[in-house]
Amino acid sequence: MENKFNQYDQIYWAFTQLCNDSCLHCYNNSGPQGTRISEEECLAIVNNLPDGLKKLILSGGEPLAEKQKLYSILNRLKEKYDGNLDIALQFNGDLLNEKILQKLITLGVNHFSIASIDRYHKKQGARKETLSELFESQGIVLKAGQPELSRAERMKKKKQLTYGFFGATEDMWLGGNWARGRAMKEDIWMKDGTHNFCSIHSGAIGFMDNKEADVTQELSIQLWKVNPCCPGTVAPMGDARTEKIADIVNRMSKHEVMKKLNKGNIFAIGESIGIPEDYGRKRAKELKNVCLWCDEFFTRYYDIKTQKAKEKQPN
Repeated sequence: MENKFNQYDQIYWAFTQLCNDSCLHCYNNSGPQGTRISEEECLAIVNNLPDGLKKLILSGGEPLAEKQKLYSILNRLKEKYDGNLDIALQFNGDLLNEKILQKLITLGVNHFSIASIDRYHKKQGARKETLSELFESQGIVLKAGQPELSRAERMKKKKQLTYGFFGATEDMWLGGNWARGRAMKEDIWMKDGTHNFCSIHSGAIGFMDNKEADVTQELSIQLWKVNPCCPGTVAPMGDARTEKIADIVNRMSKHEVMKKLNKGNIFAIGESIGIPEDYGRKRAKELKNVCLWCDEFFTRYYDIKTQKAKEKQPN
C-alpha cells in the first residue's frame, strides 16, 4: 500500500551545527564547536527523504562552514530528484563569494535565504548591500514583489532563482519557540506561555495533514532527529539516518497525541490520556513557554518512542 507521506510539501533540514558565529539567540547551540554528523550519514538521510518531496530547506549552523559536505548533499539530491526539487539554502551569508554562489546554482539551489539581518549576528546585516549586488550579478532576483509561480511553472522556467533576507525579532524568533539552546542559557527568550508557536508556520501545525490549516506542510530534521516542528520535541519522532521519513510520519499519524500537535493545539496535547486542555494552558503559563510545556509532557507523561502514556499523572 502506497504511503501517502511519500508525497510531502517541505522539509527543513539543519544538517550541521558548525558555524563561524556563536549568536546569543541560537536555539541549537551552533558555533565553531557545533555538533556535526558525517557525510555518509547525510547521504543516508537524503536517501530516506520522501520520493515526492516538493521543497527542501538546507540550513545549520552555517551550511557553508561545511561546504564540501553541502556539495555532496546537493549532488545526491540532483541524482535522486533529477532536478525536480525546489532547494532553498538558509545561511548567514558571511562566507559567500561569487565562485561559491555559481557552484551552488549549478548544483540546483534556487532560493538563497540570508538569515542574519539583525543585531544578534556577527555582521548584523552589514553585508546586505554587498550580497544583493552579488545575487543580482548572477541573475538572482529579490523574492519580495515577485509573482508566485506554481511548481510546474518553476520547472518549466528551469527554476526561478530568488533571494531574500530576514533576521531574529524579539516578538517571534526569540518569543514562542526559542526556549532552547543558547537563547535559553543567555535568558534572552520572551517569556509568554500564551504565545502558541505550535499553531503557526514552523510550529507543528500541519506537519501531517494541513487541509484545515493555512500553512505549508513541514517537518524539521535537526542533524538526524526528525521533529514535527523547528524547535523540536524533547525526544525526536525518529532517526532520518535509518528510517524513511514517510514511514516515521505515517507511524506518528496513528496517535491522538500527535494529531493534537498536527492541529497546533499544544495545550490539549494530553487530552487522549486524561490531561485536560485547561491543565496544559495552566502549565504553559507557569513555565512561560509552550515548548517547555511540550517538553514536560513528553518527559513526564508520554513516551514519544512507544506512543504510550507513562504512569505518572499531574496532581
